[in-house]
This record gives sequence, structure tokens and C-alpha cells, in this order.
Amino acid sequence: MSGTLSCCCAAPSSPRLVTTVQVLRRRLRQRFGVELQEGASESAAQLVLALQPDAGRAEGFCLDQPQAGQVRITGYDDSGLLYGVGQYLHTCDHGPEGFVPSPWRGQSVPRRPVRGMYFATHFHNFYHEAPLERVHEYIEDLALWGCNALSVWFDYHHYTGIGQPEAQAMLTRLRSLLRHAGSVGMHAGLTSLANEAYADSPVALRADPETNRAHYRVELCPSIPAGRDLILQWRQEMLAAFADLDVRYVWIWPYDQGGCACAGCAPWGANGFLRLGRDVAAQVRRFFPQARVVLSTWLFDFTPAGPGDQGEWRGLAEAFGREAPWADYLMADSHWETFPRYPLEHGVPGNLPMLSFPEISMFTGGPWGGWGAIPAPERFQHLWDQVGARLAGGFPYSEGIYEDINKVICLRHQWADEPADRSLRAYATAYWGAAAAEDAARAMAGMEQTAGNHLPTPPPTDVTVPLYRRHRVGDVDAVVRHLDRAEAWLDPPARQGWRWRLLRLRGELDRQIEATGGRPSDGTDGLFAELEEIYAARQAEFWVAPPTRARLRQHGYRVDPT
Repeated sequence: MSGTLSCCCAAPSSPRLVTTVQVLRRRLRQRFGVELQEGASESAAQLVLALQPDAGRAEGFCLDQPQAGQVRITGYDDSGLLYGVGQYLHTCDHGPEGFVPSPWRGQSVPRRPVRGMYFATHFHNFYHEAPLERVHEYIEDLALWGCNALSVWFDYHHYTGIGQPEAQAMLTRLRSLLRHAGSVGMHAGLTSLANEAYADSPVALRADPETNRAHYRVELCPSIPAGRDLILQWRQEMLAAFADLDVRYVWIWPYDQGGCACAGCAPWGANGFLRLGRDVAAQVRRFFPQARVVLSTWLFDFTPAGPGDQGEWRGLAEAFGREAPWADYLMADSHWETFPRYPLEHGVPGNLPMLSFPEISMFTGGPWGGWGAIPAPERFQHLWDQVGARLAGGFPYSEGIYEDINKVICLRHQWADEPADRSLRAYATAYWGAAAAEDAARAMAGMEQTAGNHLPTPPPTDVTVPLYRRHRVGDVDAVVRHLDRAEAWLDPPARQGWRWRLLRLRGELDRQIEATGGRPSDGTDGLFAELEEIYAARQAEFWVAPPTRARLRQHGYRVDPT
């Protein structure tokens, strides 16, 4: 299907307007085969882009119909115009006669100011390895759903110093991601572990590893004066590497990895972490006066069996009761399906605005993303129901593109408390059309009930033990039937697009695994090979790569030759 759409930009020209039009043009061409033609008069245009500055409706937009056959997208600021374009694109469709312009009319203004995303750029995952053009396009996709911040992490422990060529290559990549995010209105964010260190950190200055929590065993102890000085020296080098960007958020992170259990630092979350965090916050404000310091409480109540002691939470609350908080936001969340109890039962320490950090990538088991799409509407609705009313926004934790639908669920929660089941249908309509949406949404909901494909760890010694397992056993055949019915409505570009293929591959893998009793086969390997291409995962480490038989053997798994 092809055609043209005449457009008038009834707004002052600016770099942001140019970028918005470019994004609109590319998506119309990719999704609908429609070419955007600029330059029509406002009275003759089919699509009008307008700005109506209104500080009281920041980042909001309106779609209306000034005259028959015309849609006007009005942004209340530059970001609002882009988000309005996103709403327009997500509600256009294909029909028997070709392109069908969006029928959506109304106004929408976000309820929360921080609607971010965190890209984990490590282990040679998608964000680490995919061509920058693909990652840039994906950043634009998130912006069209209302995402307004992107945070990344320069993880020291991979390197021996900031001058190492590999470290410089990573910094160049991270700056590229943040710079492109800025071009579509996303604020730049930097993530950091409070006492992180390089791989060859001085042994005499190293921290006492925390029990029950991940630790690289190269972190430094801030209770040793020389350790504190080196931490701040390295932090200054890292901040300077991003000094050319408009950084708006800097996170200070306690655990996973990180922490120190020495007598001078323990309990870390209420002692050494806070002392060091105050020093780091002062550094951040010298480099980026406009930045907001985000203090994380990740794993404050962690035990291997689940949430445990609340002592670090209480210590943090007491510390912020004695002195004015030096952070601007407090971040909280958990690996578990329940939000940390302390801020729900006692309020947020220091009365700071709270951000969430929903873990959208690893909850089904590993390898993360190795099995295709992992939609989880019930999980994230359950979490949102617990805490959404208390939040100023959040930054979901992402290891790749296989949890794309979970990102959209979280972004729509943050924008307007949109129920997750409605977000499934909005997502399906946006990428596959209204005719396919109901069956596609049912397939995604059903996948949550068949979720949890994972490998046993450590590798079993018995070669007959099934290697591909599921935590839940839902109706795989029903999921595949919904996929079949939805796919019948798709045109070739949509059917071949990576979002659909991730769903289709997930359904087929579930069916193969059920048929083989969890044993690897030529069939599973063929499906995994396509996932590997979608993820750009040829160099990926084991926990972010599809688990082919070759990878299993490389990592000590005995694969039954039958």
C-alpha cells in the first residue's frame, strides 16, 4: 500500500520540529508505505503540526479536526508535539482502501514528570552490539510512547582505566545514545555504583564484600581515606567524560554490585553508602548544576529467600531526619513481585519524590531474552497497583528489545495510569493494526501464563535431564492459535518486522519445547538462530544469548545427542 499525506508545519522552525517531522516521515513510510509531503497550505493540508505553548500542560498534546479530511496535532511544547505525533502514528491503520488516518481525538497530558528507561549496555547485548542506527531508531520508538529520559551506565569493572581503548569505545557509544535521545527530547541520565572500581583496583583499598548480594570484589572501601579519594577521582573522570551533554539525572546505587561490609561502612545502606553518596552528589552538582541526584535503595531488604530486614531503610530514614536530604529523588524497587514494604508503610525517607525501577527483563529466568518476547501485563499491573499513586515516575531496567511490550506498559502507567490490558491492545493496534489487535493481545496475555523458559543451574550431570524448562505451563496451543489468527491480518512488512517475529518465535519455541519435553533439537536451534540475528547477539555472553546447543556445550551443559 502506498500514497501521500500532505503536511503543514504551522509552528516556528526549530531543530526539535525538524527531528519530529523526520521521525514522522520515516514511520509513515516504514509502517504504511505513505510518503509525507511538506509545504501544503494550512487550509489544504491533511495533517497540520502546531505548537501552543502552555506551561500548565507541559509535554501534553491535542488531536482535533479543524475541517473535514484534516487532522491537527498540537503540542503544548516541543515534546508534546512529538508525543502527539506518536499518538497519531499508533492509531493510524490500514484499511481496504489503503492508509487510514488516526480517528483518535482529544487531549492528553502526562500525570508524572519522569518517564524514563535504563539501557544496560553490557555483556554484548543489543544495546552494546547492535548498529547504532538500530538503537537510535529504537530510542525514537520509545520517545513516541512518551519516554522522556534515558539513563546509561559506564561500568568500570570491565576496564583497567578510563583511558583503555575499549573503555573509550564504550564512552563514545554511550554518548551517541544519549545525544540521540536528546534530539527527541529525552533527558540524559547516568547510572553509577557508589563504590565501583576498575578491574585492577588496588587490593589494599578494596571493600569487604557484602554477603547475600552480588559483588565484583574490585569495589573500594570509602572508610579507607585513600579508597575514598580514588573513588572520587575516578568519579570525576567519568563525569568529565559526559560534560558535553545536558545530563539531568545521576543515580547513586548501593548494591548489585557494590557495597562494603567493613566495620567502618556497615550497615552500608545507612552508613558508608550515605557518607560517600553525599560526596558524590556534590561532585555531580559541580559538573551538572541542572542535574537531579537519584539515590537508589536497590536490594536494601534483600535476602536469597525474599524481602528481609528493613534496617537499612530505617537507618536511611533516621539519617534524612537528622539532616536535609542531599538527594532530589529516591529510587526503590525489587526483584520480587512486591514493592519494598518500608516506603509503603512508613513513607519515603526525607519525603523525597519516589521513582520506581521495575525489573522488566530477567524475571522469567535465563538466558534473559533467550526465548523471544516476554510480555507480562499481570505482573506489572500488580506492581503498579501497589505503588503507582506514590510515584513521580520511573526508569524500567532493560537488557534488550525482547521486553518491548513491558516498556510500553510501564510508560503508559507513568503517563496516565493506563491499565496493562489496554496497553496490550494499544501496542498491538500500533504495530499490527486494529483487525489483528484482539488476537495479538490475547496471545501476549497468554504468554505470561506459559512464561519462565529457563536453564537449570548449575548444568545437570544427568544427560537425560530436560534443559529447557518453564516455571508455568499454560495453554501453548491457544497462544499459537491467537498468533495464527492475528497473523492472517498482517501485511508482509508487519509480518516480517522484529516485533512480530519475537512473538511468533516465542510461540513456536514454547510449542517445540513442549513437544520435545524440554530437549534441544534442530527445531529449537533454528528458532534461536533467528533470535540471535534480531538481537545482534553473535558475540553475546551466555546470559543474554539464545541457548543453542553449541552455546550450551560451551558452558558445560551435556546435550543429549538424540
